[in-house]
Amino acid sequence: MSAAPEIGAIFREYGQFVYTMLRSLGVRPADVDDAFQETFVVVHRKLATYEARSTLRSWVYGICVRVAFRFRRRASATREIVTDEVPERVDPMTPAEHLREREAREILCAILDELDDDKRAVFVLFELEGLPMQEVAESLQCPVQTAYSRLRAAREAVDAAVDRHRVRRDFK
Repeated sequence: MSAAPEIGAIFREYGQFVYTMLRSLGVRPADVDDAFQETFVVVHRKLATYEARSTLRSWVYGICVRVAFRFRRRASATREIVTDEVPERVDPMTPAEHLREREAREILCAILDELDDDKRAVFVLFELEGLPMQEVAESLQCPVQTAYSRLRAAREAVDAAVDRHRVRRDFK
């Protein structure tokens, strides 16, 4: 029997990906740090129950997906704290590049927001994060065939939304 994974090693190995995935799964920028912390609190709390039926990576991603869903659901009830101080930062991108990138991100987020949670999770994990479908299914605790079915439906919905966006853009 192998030793249980150590929380510090899990954090070092999966921290950056968890942070990125929380944002990709629709957690508001103001809530990403809290969701990140909650994800690793859950990992720490449940680490003793990890049975290695799936990869550690899939197990952590599954926790991350569930935390992201909770944060998305409660986002409408949360309030942001406004401050008068704006931090100064240096950015190498031009304003036009920022605008194009922000618009593309907003369009993608709007398209992803149209998907239900199950389809969104499969689409983000498989298409954007590049996980193998077996790991996606393990993370979401569903059969592989169901994950493929959700991916197909998500792709169709995303393609239709992109087509609608192009028509609106070209019509202007």
